[in-house]
Amino acid sequence: MRGKRRWAGCLSMALWMGGATSGAAASEALPRKLPASQNEAYPGVEVRYDSVRDASGQRLRLILTHPQQPHARFATVFVVGWLSCDSVEAPPDTHDATQLLFQSLAQLPGFATVRMDKAGVGDSEGDCAATDFVSELGAYRAAFRSLGHYPFVDPSRIFLLGISNGGGFAPLVAEGAPVRGYVIDGGWLKTWYEHMLEIERRRLTLEGHPPAELNPLMTSVARLYSAYLLERQPPQQIFASQPALQALWQGDAAHQYGRPVAYYQQLQDLNLMAVWAAVREPALVLHGEFDWIMSRADLELMAALINQNAPGAAEFVELPATGHSFDHYASMQAAFAGKPLPFEVGIAQRIGAWLERRR
Repeated sequence: MRGKRRWAGCLSMALWMGGATSGAAASEALPRKLPASQNEAYPGVEVRYDSVRDASGQRLRLILTHPQQPHARFATVFVVGWLSCDSVEAPPDTHDATQLLFQSLAQLPGFATVRMDKAGVGDSEGDCAATDFVSELGAYRAAFRSLGHYPFVDPSRIFLLGISNGGGFAPLVAEGAPVRGYVIDGGWLKTWYEHMLEIERRRLTLEGHPPAELNPLMTSVARLYSAYLLERQPPQQIFASQPALQALWQGDAAHQYGRPVAYYQQLQDLNLMAVWAAVREPALVLHGEFDWIMSRADLELMAALINQNAPGAAEFVELPATGHSFDHYASMQAAFAGKPLPFEVGIAQRIGAWLERRR
């Protein structure tokens, strides 16, 4: 099996290298918005700020790191990011848990890392609040294809790190090109409609609604998201006919969580169960004990689907006292209130050790 995979990988890479011009790094340097003092720097590590063009021609920031070893190729971690319009940069003075994880991975011996800021985020051109999911996925695919242009990337040893929303659709990014494995934190694989019902029940509970109110509230939540995601009605139309449902909406008339309505309706179109049911590569599947945003059952099922194809390939881990995206908390209520404790470095060490064993 290993020999067949190496042969298939060489063939796929030859095709990948020949067809990557549409995702090639942009010829004109993309200006930096942060001062030079905020640039990432690590001992013995080369940090490069590059860019890639998406299908509409917008330049998107790439942040690449690799050990300072000339003429060497490295196992590479490609990050598939979250839903929100937050940057993947990890400036030196950060206290953000995910950014601290990126800093740790950038210094992992023998590894390169590649991150992309989506349209309108950080240095990237465009408007994140107007970018739908199909366009965002296309940008990740262009960035992934562009790896073939970097001499420090070992194309036979690429890992995908999927975080939050990216932890659900990560396998779609490679477009069939071979990958070495996955690290998934807080992903999803049911329909987005089911995800929203689950997160809304947790949200309403953590907001302190009495148990007797929850089921009636969830009946209204189901009506809202049935109209929005299944019938694809715009929020304005829903609220015009059912005004009481507007109190349950998180956002304005055209956006939810800072992204356009079309973004979520396109997520609803995905069949991630089918996607993950085809994965055979090793995977470290993580869920935080205090993650109220993503459901543990989705991550357990993700690991089980992989293990049906390749027994023992996937490992599910519940991270204690951890919320969504690597933050450390004292309780579920603290996670809901957004009151993190200092970063737990053991999370980065666990991920780093898993990657080192499989590179």
